[in-house]
Amino acid sequence: MSKGSLNYLLGKTGLLMKLSDLAQSDPEVRRAAVHCMANLCLSVPGQPYLEEPYQNICFQAFLTTLQSPKSSDMDDITFCMLLQNALKGIQSLLNGGKMKLTQTDKLGALLAVLKKSMFHGLPGLNIEMPTVLYPTPLPQYDGRPLVKPQQSESSASQPTSNKKKKSRVKPKKIQQEDEEEKVSSGEIEAAPVTGTGRVNMHEGNTCCSSSLGVQSLPLDGSGPAGKDRVSLSFSSSSWKRVSSSESDYSDAEGSMQSKMRSYQAKVRQGALACFLSTIKSIEKKVLYGYWSAFVPDTPELGSPQSVSLMTLTLKDPSPKTRACALQVLSAILEGSKQFLSVAEDTSDHRRAFTPFSVMIASSIRELHRCLLLALVAESSSQTLTQIIKCLANLVSNAPYNRLKLSLLTKVWNHIKPYIRHKDVNVRVSSLTLLGAIVSTHAPLPEVQLLLQQPCSSGLSNSSSTTPHLSTPDLWKKAPAGPSVEEASVSSPKGSSEPCWLIRLCISTVVLPKEDSCSGSDAGCAAGSTYEPSPMRLEALQNDKQILCITVLLGLNDSKNRLVKAATSRALGVYVLFPCLRQDVIFVADTANAILMSLQDKSLNVRAKAAWSLGNLTDTLIVNMETPDPSFQEEFSGLLLLKMLRSAIEASKDKDKVKSNAVRALGNLLHFLQPSHIEKPRFAEIIEEAIQALISTVLTEAAMKVRWNACYAMGNVFKNPALPLGTAPWTSQAYSALTSVVTSCKNFKVRIRSAAALSIPGKREQYGSVDQYAQIWNALITALQKSEDTTDFLEFKYCASLRTQICQALIHLLSLASASDLPCIRGTVELNGDMVRSYILQFLKSGAEGDDTGGPHSPQERDQMVKVAVKHISSVHALAGDTSRKAIVGFLEDTLTVYFDSSGSQVADLELKNR
Repeated sequence: MSKGSLNYLLGKTGLLMKLSDLAQSDPEVRRAAVHCMANLCLSVPGQPYLEEPYQNICFQAFLTTLQSPKSSDMDDITFCMLLQNALKGIQSLLNGGKMKLTQTDKLGALLAVLKKSMFHGLPGLNIEMPTVLYPTPLPQYDGRPLVKPQQSESSASQPTSNKKKKSRVKPKKIQQEDEEEKVSSGEIEAAPVTGTGRVNMHEGNTCCSSSLGVQSLPLDGSGPAGKDRVSLSFSSSSWKRVSSSESDYSDAEGSMQSKMRSYQAKVRQGALACFLSTIKSIEKKVLYGYWSAFVPDTPELGSPQSVSLMTLTLKDPSPKTRACALQVLSAILEGSKQFLSVAEDTSDHRRAFTPFSVMIASSIRELHRCLLLALVAESSSQTLTQIIKCLANLVSNAPYNRLKLSLLTKVWNHIKPYIRHKDVNVRVSSLTLLGAIVSTHAPLPEVQLLLQQPCSSGLSNSSSTTPHLSTPDLWKKAPAGPSVEEASVSSPKGSSEPCWLIRLCISTVVLPKEDSCSGSDAGCAAGSTYEPSPMRLEALQNDKQILCITVLLGLNDSKNRLVKAATSRALGVYVLFPCLRQDVIFVADTANAILMSLQDKSLNVRAKAAWSLGNLTDTLIVNMETPDPSFQEEFSGLLLLKMLRSAIEASKDKDKVKSNAVRALGNLLHFLQPSHIEKPRFAEIIEEAIQALISTVLTEAAMKVRWNACYAMGNVFKNPALPLGTAPWTSQAYSALTSVVTSCKNFKVRIRSAAALSIPGKREQYGSVDQYAQIWNALITALQKSEDTTDFLEFKYCASLRTQICQALIHLLSLASASDLPCIRGTVELNGDMVRSYILQFLKSGAEGDDTGGPHSPQERDQMVKVAVKHISSVHALAGDTSRKAIVGFLEDTLTVYFDSSGSQVADLELKNR
């Protein structure tokens, strides 16, 4: 059934809505109806998407389904399938990119049902959620009386002295830290969660019996984003995990129970996947309003705490669900640096309220504690990798300079054994986490002390949780130690031994492994004696990076021309690295260094600097394509002016400099934002830059220079903020390109100029009717002369040139106005046979090795012609003008010939096969 008929079904009969309604008596029919609606919401490439009113109808139906309790006549498995289908439908709406969760009530209602579904069927847990979660850091009023008998008793016992309160809290904290140390050494194991994502740790039978009684009491919702009510009834076996990573559940239980738990786990996984899509579809500042509903914190003694993503991470019996929960938590933590920067630890427990900064700091501490507990307890390598990645995200964003010491030390000591884990993905993520610790901003004394530990510190851990460790002696087999300067920087004072992390990375890259590749080592070639490529690449990353950058920027002032030239080129390579190209400060420092070298007296230095400037401006364009606009906003407008002026001057230099200078000019003009172009000081420099490009296009310079100039002109045309079509330089730019496309001796330059002429996406950008006619006629002439050359080497580019010209002609047809049709008709009447023959060649073969970004598949090429036919047919022709009919007839005849010949070729092929 097509999307159109489904829209009709939804809009006219409402059948699916009725069938999915709570009043539907047949549970299976209701489930099937929700399933159909979920499929309706799938985004299919090339097919029209649901219109907004129908999206809202479907969304509300899915939401209602998730909010509704299980009816008495529906079995548990059918109910699970119903929930899965509703979650799948919402996820499809979000992934389609059309559903906007801008209304607080809509988002809050969705998050409420997602949180409820995240814990569906989790053993020992029954969660009740409010209908809507609200983004507020204050307790949420739920309509119940403020004072209950139990609260009266507790409030009566609260008026105690500050001294007494302090003495009660401190021993608890000390005890918790001691117990965490025991967990890390394998002396004790995690006990059942208290329904809040927190884990009570106990040694032997020392757990108080009173605490078990408290667990079964309902906890009243009082959290900042709508704390849920939790009813818990734990048994000693209900929360136990399965040690096998190959199966989610134990086979000891009956097959029906296993099937039921499998379906329940799929509901939880579907809710987490839907939550992940929700996170990606809303702004981070909106998401962080619901932080406390999903991320654990450490409450004061006696106060309740809601379940969180860490509850699933610590206690879900399915490793896949645990991994999904960690992926969601990672997505929340990613890019949270600004939000977490307000966190601040305080020892003042006497305040009447908890400041927001203290609450966030408490949440960060609890995340560290829970993730480290999960690290020790996890048996699945895949989930273990997710835990470590989540820790790396946390470390990268937490403001440790505002937090109490020892958090990083605990992470460091816990992760060190895992760099020798049997699974390569665990090893790679462990190195990434260590790198995140070393790269924490505002270099911390705590990190410096960690780096100064002896090489063998913490590596002989024989804990049963990491049974696949190999001896650390391999690290000491690395090549000879570093220089005295390096040793003094990276080693303890008075020691010649370099930092153990450096030695580890060196040994990982250059030394063979002691043991053979395990089956889980992805990327490890058969018989290879070295670490797998992902591990070696990660070891090459963060520790000398800043040193290398600093040295290069310093060497740029060298008086030795050879050193200066090499430095400029190295900076041009560095700026292409993904990890550096989005660093605004590094890009700005590199730009200033390169601009300085562009003024050097040595042609070699200037040539290398111009090449690096071209690379640097390439990265500006790449950064424009990322969803985050912060780079463009933060990049200095004054520096852009300076770069434009330097590139204009360099475009007048020798060919070695000029070729890359014009490339940089094109990129810079493409990068300019409307906020720049609107400023008067940019108007004059833009005019100068475009005139420099026009001059270079027309000059009798080397082929490489003119090719880059045409390429740069195409880049200029890609900037919609520039006044192409109305600015005085428009006609000059088009005249230069049409001159090249018809007369340049070098066919590669002709190809590039034709490609530039096909870039503008709006008719008005081609200027007046006369301007359009000039471009059209020039391309027709270029097509006629596409084989006119005396240079045998140019013949191999003939097909590519014709392909690009045909693409430009068809593009112009798809934008033509009624006033343009007479000119086009004249061409059809005079040169119709020639044009048709080349368009047929374009449709049938295209061009091999074409680098202009044109369409390469036959389907893409004939689709271009169909679009042109549709456009011309829709143009309202001038009174008495028959041009439209003639042009449409010409194009349709061409397509008919193409499809007839294609069909006969297929028939001939089938006959031969017979």
